[in-house]
Amino acid sequence: MEGLTSIERACVERAMDVDMLRQVEAWAAMNTGSRNLGGLNDMAGILADAFSILPCEMHLVEPAPVEAVDASGKPFAVAHGRNLHLTVRPGAPVQLLFTGHMDTVFPVDHPFQSMRWIEDGVLNGPGVADMKGGIAVMLAALAAVEASPEAKRVGYEVVINSDEEVGSLGSAALIATAAAGKRAALTYEPSAMPDGTLAGARPGSGNFSFTIHGRSAHAGRNPEDGRNAVVAAADLALRLQKGVGPRLSVNPAKIEGGSPNNVVPDLAVLRVNLRPATLEDQARAQSLIDSSVAMVAAEHDVEIHVHGLFARPPKPMTPPLESLFGVVKQAGADLGQSIGWQPTGGVCDGNNIAACGVPVIDTMGVRGGKIHSMEEYLIVDSLPERAALSALTILRLAGEGA
Repeated sequence: MEGLTSIERACVERAMDVDMLRQVEAWAAMNTGSRNLGGLNDMAGILADAFSILPCEMHLVEPAPVEAVDASGKPFAVAHGRNLHLTVRPGAPVQLLFTGHMDTVFPVDHPFQSMRWIEDGVLNGPGVADMKGGIAVMLAALAAVEASPEAKRVGYEVVINSDEEVGSLGSAALIATAAAGKRAALTYEPSAMPDGTLAGARPGSGNFSFTIHGRSAHAGRNPEDGRNAVVAAADLALRLQKGVGPRLSVNPAKIEGGSPNNVVPDLAVLRVNLRPATLEDQARAQSLIDSSVAMVAAEHDVEIHVHGLFARPPKPMTPPLESLFGVVKQAGADLGQSIGWQPTGGVCDGNNIAACGVPVIDTMGVRGGKIHSMEEYLIVDSLPERAALSALTILRLAGEGA
């Protein structure tokens, strides 16, 4: 840390001195699966208490209404948990956004509910990396910055949502509002690789449900009077699949519906995920959906209702993002950390923030790996390491307001 100023060195040392492991162990012991509303409510309260050490205006924000389609093609409301939202010094010259999520992919009845030490310094447990470790890093860094004389130069908002793992449909509007006018954003997903490599460009992602209404008939007596919804769904899946290319992946994942063998099925629901690399590819994907639906509806004489959207827009590398990566890379170098980045196929709230025109680095959380599996692990030494990286990055961004 020889290249740091005395103010930077003091801030970094404060960030590294926090007992983040204790926080991670306490938070990971609570189940916060995306559909466990009770667990999420309890976690929101615990996180509100933890973040109350910051000089903030704090709210627990109700989720926006979200609708999905069931196996019979009928829409239904989907409940989500509340989202923690903090605002600090909204009048400061430099405004930043920090985001994280309290939910995990492990429901309350999943067998993965406890922690264990894989080896010295490597902790296995649900959400230890994704992202309860990241939330601990964020809080340690912010608290360290608040104790610095440079804190007055930077204001920020924090959003910790309850539904990131299921697409952030209930919190997307909150994130977009918080992102408005920000110089930059940091999101605390775990690093893209166990060595600390950050995620660069990300594709977009859209989940769609196509409800096909045909016409039933006797499969033996008068099948010609029927309109087979399952066949139409299969045709639609194949047409969409033909749109696959180097910058667009299409995954027809499930067909639901059908009928007894002696009845022409009059209902099917096709579920599809599409991932475009750029906004131009997203427009192409939307055109593919529109044209395929129109052709299948006409050729099979069926009605098709489309539900869904590209909830995660593509996140390309841009000059402002490259500049932000430069700040983080230099901060890492001054801390003795080698910081690199690479494209990744996953999506997160960083996609939504980037769509607001704000440069965002969305893997500022811990080093670890095997997330979304029972082998998820946290490298404990990365807690102080990444807290130091965030604290120094924030101070240097704050210096832009000097």
